[in-house]
Amino acid sequence: MRAACRPWLATLARSLMLAALAGASQASGLPTEVRQALQRAGVPASALSVVIEPAGEGPPRLSQHPERAVNPASLTKLVTTYMALERLGPAWSWSTPVSATGPVRDGVLEGDLVIAGRGDPTLVIERLWQGLLALRQSGIETVRGDIVLDRRAFEPVVASPADFDGDPTRPYNVLPDALLLNYHAALWTFEPDPASGRARVVRDVDLPGRTDQAATARTKTGVPLATGPCGDWRTALRLEPAGPDWRLRGRYPAACGVQTWRLAAPDPQAFGHDLVDRLWHAVGGRLEGRVRSLSAGHDGGTPRAAAPRLAWRSPPLALVVRDINKFSNNVMAEQLFLTLGVEPASEAGEPSAPATDPPATATPRRAQAALRQWVVQRLGEPAPGEFLIVNGSGLSRENRLSARWLAHMLQHAWASPVMPEFLASLPVSGVDGTMRRSRATPGRAHLKTGSLRDAIGRAGYVLDDQGRRHVFVALIEHPHAQAARPALDALVDWSMRASPVPKPPPEPSRRRTPADPASRAPQ
Repeated sequence: MRAACRPWLATLARSLMLAALAGASQASGLPTEVRQALQRAGVPASALSVVIEPAGEGPPRLSQHPERAVNPASLTKLVTTYMALERLGPAWSWSTPVSATGPVRDGVLEGDLVIAGRGDPTLVIERLWQGLLALRQSGIETVRGDIVLDRRAFEPVVASPADFDGDPTRPYNVLPDALLLNYHAALWTFEPDPASGRARVVRDVDLPGRTDQAATARTKTGVPLATGPCGDWRTALRLEPAGPDWRLRGRYPAACGVQTWRLAAPDPQAFGHDLVDRLWHAVGGRLEGRVRSLSAGHDGGTPRAAAPRLAWRSPPLALVVRDINKFSNNVMAEQLFLTLGVEPASEAGEPSAPATDPPATATPRRAQAALRQWVVQRLGEPAPGEFLIVNGSGLSRENRLSARWLAHMLQHAWASPVMPEFLASLPVSGVDGTMRRSRATPGRAHLKTGSLRDAIGRAGYVLDDQGRRHVFVALIEHPHAQAARPALDALVDWSMRASPVPKPPPEPSRRRTPADPASRAPQ
């Protein structure tokens, strides 16, 4: 009877020990260094929601207010990108069909050239130049009609880029567009010339190929130089909208040397027209008509249906997701979010066949419905109040997630076939992306960052001293949240230190006899 009870007693002892360790990790509260950092920041310890637990299985090492839903800021991108990898596959890509509405004779297109946007966020100036060059090489030298930028795949946005924080010049405030060209932004370079007393100003989209009086005047005249220290030189310059461009006022400090400033276009549609016109001439093309846009709900001037002449393919989704998460790119995340609302799931990870007319118009409501359906099917029904996503990038005051739900999603991702691509997309502490300046131990954490005026967070995976991976979620919502970054660094470092490993109770010893094979010395 006594021998028969031993296995049961051993199991009970093991369970009690695991429960005691789990309880101790939570009952002990936050680490001292984290509490001290929060106190210095003027943030109460109760403002921190945190879940740190082994990836896979095991009791949590630390848990505080796990059920409390707060604004996750850019941690929202983890949900958008993981859903995309799961539904579409790492090899999936966007396709941008390019069609001709008439015949091509002796290099002349007798009709319009139609570029049909499908949401590709990677149509930067280099890729657009390559795509137009491919058209030239396919035999089109002159377009007798128009170049039509078909934006009908996305519902027109009625909001303003200034709605979120009042600054329409910020590239992160650029609104989604079915044909997003160069993120609707340009890189401005300021080069001081003390001899002339002015700073030369050049945009990266000022290309040769056609006469541009505005670009020539800006390059020649620039802005006057100022004396004194560099300081916050951007505040010394004033920007006034002028079509697809900004007009500069003010002075540039000579002490700043060469500096760059990326600015969102004041008129994105005019910016796209201007950029395509410049690039088409830069590759040697001629245009007898004009560049114009076609938007959903405005069918005037709709080009005749035509089979695509070619299709521009984006890089694979795994690389796009990497750019989104490493650098917390808002506009790319929102382009992906809207695409998920209309793009069917793909087991093979291949893009759908290009079509002249999009099958459905992407809208925020369709994207929200698709996300909700995926969450319920793949992760289960969220607890009431712990999940609300209305915007795929996190640039929203309405999004809400709990640390518990986000940790649950990260556990699901850890066991997913797309885990390697998802993990590789996250910034590495002290190494790259938005974690490159983190003071946490370099190289040991893959963490997405989130930051709004009154909310910060980090979530991902941390490797401890014994080579065990942990799910890490920390969220702070407080008026002084921005000052609490050192507390998150301290929490990351604490999670890297090895936690005690529960040891199973010793097996009952039994005396071995010479007849017992286990007692024989190896031969």
